[in-house]
Amino acid sequence: MKKWGLTLAASIGVLALAGCGAPGEPGAGGDAAEGDAAAGAGGSRLQTVLDRGELICGVDGGIPGFSFVEDGAYSGLDVDVCKAVAAALFDDPEAVVYRNLDSTERFEALKGGEVDMLSRNTTWTISRDTSVGMEFGPTTFYDGQGMMVRSDSGITELADFEGRSVCVEAGTTTELNLADQMRELGVTFEPQTFQDADAAYAAYEANSCEGMTSDKSQLIARRSTLSNPGEHVLLEVTMSKEPLGPLTGNNDSAWFDTVKWVTFALIEAEELGLTADNIEETAAASEDPTIKRFVGDEGTLGSDMGLPNDFAMRAVKHVGNYGEVFERNLGADSQFELDRGQNALWTDGGLLYSPPFR
Repeated sequence: MKKWGLTLAASIGVLALAGCGAPGEPGAGGDAAEGDAAAGAGGSRLQTVLDRGELICGVDGGIPGFSFVEDGAYSGLDVDVCKAVAAALFDDPEAVVYRNLDSTERFEALKGGEVDMLSRNTTWTISRDTSVGMEFGPTTFYDGQGMMVRSDSGITELADFEGRSVCVEAGTTTELNLADQMRELGVTFEPQTFQDADAAYAAYEANSCEGMTSDKSQLIARRSTLSNPGEHVLLEVTMSKEPLGPLTGNNDSAWFDTVKWVTFALIEAEELGLTADNIEETAAASEDPTIKRFVGDEGTLGSDMGLPNDFAMRAVKHVGNYGEVFERNLGADSQFELDRGQNALWTDGGLLYSPPFR
């Protein structure tokens, strides 16, 4: 597959599977409801999650490279963020119950306490950060919206969609960006909206619409699942900025800080040269105060947050640093072979940057 070096990276949707965890199982309903009551009584969701002994993480579940289920196992960049949080709290990356959520239900599920956090290729916007009531953690993937068409359609630019139709997922920034772009160009088109990505791509492949729009990464990945991938191309257009990352509900600093700093730990670890394979050995041998604070051998960075003092080392030991996460899910070690581009560290010309651990 062609490598994309700027703001692309993978994302597709195959089946949006039902969330894991049957009623009565830990984290599958009763425990979550009890945790919500505790949090609502004035406690932080951090304590709720610790008491429950597992994390309930909202994902898409149908986007290879980000969150995808195969043979009952979840994988992807978004999934690894969930695993990193669980590892930091419990020293166990598998202490996670995943809930598959579509774009129209994800925020209500978070606000209603059905999930503890979202790690679901969600774009950070001002309205979501304010009026919708979300708190966005560090951006884990910088993307941009594109458009896919059939190579024999004759469509080479957005202006060619005059009188034509475009498939788009409802309740997304993609839907709004499309409308804005077409309005600015003065193009009259027919939007066909779908509640989930599977239905949208199925309609596109069935020729119900002449274009499919989403994040470029998702289009690249989804194209590989079509019957004849070579018959579809992405236009040379970027319609938006799409900073994607994990998020929590408003007004819970302790829990938000947990998700935020665990995510930053993956980025900081890459800058420090700490990997899943070497972090324990390096921590034991290093006299570098920056590393000793990071792994919890010195200072009280973790305990000051109500976390194990070695929370960052736990996350990296079990999940790897950001570079490892990227490469196995989206980069050279994946089917997509995407370049890091803007998703490289700031020291390598990218946008990823962690505040100091001190």
